[in-house]
Amino acid sequence: MNFNNEVTVIIVMYQESFDIINKTLEHIKNFKKIIIDNANNEDLKIKLVSKFSIYKYILNKKNIGFSAGYNQGINLSNTRFTLILGPDCLIKEQDINILVKKILYYKDCYIVAPTSYDEHGKLTYTGGHLPEKGNKFFPINIEGDVCVDSVLGACMLFDTRKFYDEKLYFDNNFFLYFSDDDLCRTIKKKKKSVIQIFDAKCIHSHGNIKVKNRLKKIFIREYNFVFDKLYYDYKENKEKNLNVKLKKKILNLTFNFFIKIFTFQFLKSVKIFSRLCAYFIFNKKHLRRDGRVV
Repeated sequence: MNFNNEVTVIIVMYQESFDIINKTLEHIKNFKKIIIDNANNEDLKIKLVSKFSIYKYILNKKNIGFSAGYNQGINLSNTRFTLILGPDCLIKEQDINILVKKILYYKDCYIVAPTSYDEHGKLTYTGGHLPEKGNKFFPINIEGDVCVDSVLGACMLFDTRKFYDEKLYFDNNFFLYFSDDDLCRTIKKKKKSVIQIFDAKCIHSHGNIKVKNRLKKIFIREYNFVFDKLYYDYKENKEKNLNVKLKKKILNLTFNFFIKIFTFQFLKSVKIFSRLCAYFIFNKKHLRRDGRVV
């Protein structure tokens, strides 16, 4: 059975090259597509809409982050199912249809995801533990469908109406990381399942930020990873002494920052500076607001 007319594919991108997004879209020609471009690239839009049928193509004047971009797309999706897809994630039509069949089969399942491989056919991480339970970057070598705590947002399919009705949106406070974990954690609390599907496959290489400027790339990765992880823990209120820990971390990072500066380790100093910014801004944005001041 073909479910092409019942699936909307949402792609959020930022500074993607034409070659990358073109390859991704070639695989999903027969599905309704929504593209959210956080880089406001009008030239790229002209090229893509001249080649592909795209239901909605949104140019955001500022980078609102992946979580807010996903939500923007979900609100525009009007098909029974929605597939969140990374701009560099390749999935074939037959594999998307397998995902739909599986989510219909597993009645208490809210999210399904394919098993991920790199371009050389090597198994890569798709799903596993939530961050608080252990390392989440070792792929599970499965031989059948398996319930997991969380799956990557690079490729996940869900029932659109359930997300509307139960307000299962991504948290806009996450900019780049951990929003998929946060969403899956919410689903698990509802006693519903998240399942990695063995027979559905995708090709995805992890952790490749497309920004060309090296210093900007370092800042984006380091700042957002630290900030989003702090917010992920903060939401669960598991860090009861978070203000004390933040203070110690800031002092240690400040000391290390000056060491790297004085020893001319410039790139390492940029990494530390990025993390320091994340701690300071998180403190201002969340802890000060709640009276938990560092």
